Amino acid sequence: MKLLGATVLMLALFAWASAQRNQPEASPFPKAPGPATQTITITRSGSQPSRQAPAANFTGSVRVDPLFPANHPSNISAARVTFEPGARAAWHSHPLGQILIVTSGSGLVQQWDGPINEIREGDVVWIPPGKKHWHGASPKSAMSHIALVEQLDGKSTEWLETVNETEYRAPVRSGQE
Repeated sequence: MKLLGATVLMLALFAWASAQRNQPEASPFPKAPGPATQTITITRSGSQPSRQAPAANFTGSVRVDPLFPANHPSNISAARVTFEPGARAAWHSHPLGQILIVTSGSGLVQQWDGPINEIREGDVVWIPPGKKHWHGASPKSAMSHIALVEQLDGKSTEWLETVNETEYRAPVRSGQE
């Protein structure tokens, strides 16, 4: 009887040890839902309210239409931003960079100490991580773009000073190059 009990105990320990070897390593990060719990999500156009961009971070009339928030495990979010003629963002930077996809009109973008560049419908602009920059509409044309940013430690943007009229009205490098 003792031999049978010892054998059962040894088999149970062997099975437990084998199961432990096949377990993934423990991670300090929350586990994303498995494939069985994830489903496709459709956010209908117009289902999220538009808002005026905050005056502290923008000059002129600017409307923000959120497209999607960062959803774990991804940390990227997007919004459609519409600038009326002459409207623009303040100087700012993004810890992981930013992508702008110009969807209509023409606008301007400038990196600190660089030329002002013209951007038009269909252009894609990549702003490197940490680079101080601004973007907005041209003086005579509205412009819309889709802005994609990633969060780092819960933050996607560092807002700085406004772009003054002298900076905004500086010579523009044509988009013909």
